[in-house]
Amino acid sequence: MNPRRKKRLALAVGLIGGVAAVASLLLYALNTNLNLFYTPTEITRGKADTGVKPEVGQRIRVGGMVTEGSMVRDPNSLHVEFAVHDAGGGSVIVTYDDLLPDLFREGQGIVAQGVLTADGKLEASEVLAKHDENYMPPEVAEAMGKNHEKLQYSEEQKGGSR
Repeated sequence: MNPRRKKRLALAVGLIGGVAAVASLLLYALNTNLNLFYTPTEITRGKADTGVKPEVGQRIRVGGMVTEGSMVRDPNSLHVEFAVHDAGGGSVIVTYDDLLPDLFREGQGIVAQGVLTADGKLEASEVLAKHDENYMPPEVAEAMGKNHEKLQYSEEQKGGSR
């Protein structure tokens, strides 16, 4: 093999190796930042179609309704624990060590993002609450089996009739 072909072959192998290294690093970064959505029932029983349960230490998002009477606040810190349930009968305890959103209340839909601990609790790093009385995050609405339809306004409400 002449030196010119040897140089081209080395360049091609190096280029292919570099692209493979960048692609593998990119896939690894995307995989570690992946947040999967689960309902409380799916955490306790596994996904309906595959039976897959989230692993301890995995970053996940949990959506459901805050169970009435389940909120426990620590009077000396911002630590709060509350239960989240869904229509499937599942429930999971969420712990959070920061200020809750202003619109957070018991009996409303929320999405909590965090890490699943060994005792089955979700150690949340972020809690999102609905922003008005008609809104529910799409994942939560689907998981809760709610059928959200757009409100039908009359011509007077739209301002169309004068």
